[in-house]
Amino acid sequence: MRPQVVAHRGASHEKAEHTLGAYVAALDVGAEGLEADVRLTADGHLVCVHDRHVRRTTEGRGVVSTLNLDDLAQLDFASWKNPWGDLDDEAPDEADDHRRVLTLRRLFETVRDYHRPVEIAVETKHPVRYGGLVERRLVELLREFGWAGKDSPVRVMSFSWTALQRVERAAPDVRLVQLIEHAHLWPMLKRVIGDDWIVGPGIKELRDHPGLARRLVASGRDIHVWTVNTRADLELCRSLGVKAVISDRPGYMLELLDE
Repeated sequence: MRPQVVAHRGASHEKAEHTLGAYVAALDVGAEGLEADVRLTADGHLVCVHDRHVRRTTEGRGVVSTLNLDDLAQLDFASWKNPWGDLDDEAPDEADDHRRVLTLRRLFETVRDYHRPVEIAVETKHPVRYGGLVERRLVELLREFGWAGKDSPVRVMSFSWTALQRVERAAPDVRLVQLIEHAHLWPMLKRVIGDDWIVGPGIKELRDHPGLARRLVASGRDIHVWTVNTRADLELCRSLGVKAVISDRPGYMLELLDE
């Protein structure tokens, strides 16, 4: 079975994660889905940023939830990936907006206007300063784009069962993915998650705990796995009938599948 290839934070092996440049690169190589982590700024905008703090991926300082969008817009979110890039005279010029903070709205617009169908997997990060406001803003944005129904290209993922419950109450037709970081949590989670929820284990858990893989397959649920970057991991996922692989290297995954 051929799984859907989803670009983890964009084509993040080659480009700075969560930048528009990374997502455009993923689309250019044929990614069928895009994955994004979202956080809420102090002035209420959903932005595609993984970490609570901006120090790893920018030259700035501060916690995302305490900064306004205008503050984040002043930061360079790309230079950390290739700090010597300015010295390469042969490097292609990159649009400034491909290097700046990316709002979820802009990512949605990019997918909406793209020339082929693309899905989006949005992960809400928890615990966060604003709690359930993140899911509320997300559902509002889905409704604005007309993406809160059964035909939505968006699915919502989280390690927080409570967060996914919030989305289910507000937009019951949106697909939900319960992420699983530790194998020992599955017996508890399987008793409380919705009957039609997707499960999203990490590839390391599947490698290290074959019993988890067997139990997830036996549950009959769709399985989406993160973060799949090697041939061996892709083959493991295919042997389990995984429906989607989330990868830093979407182009490479597609090449392997096309073989």
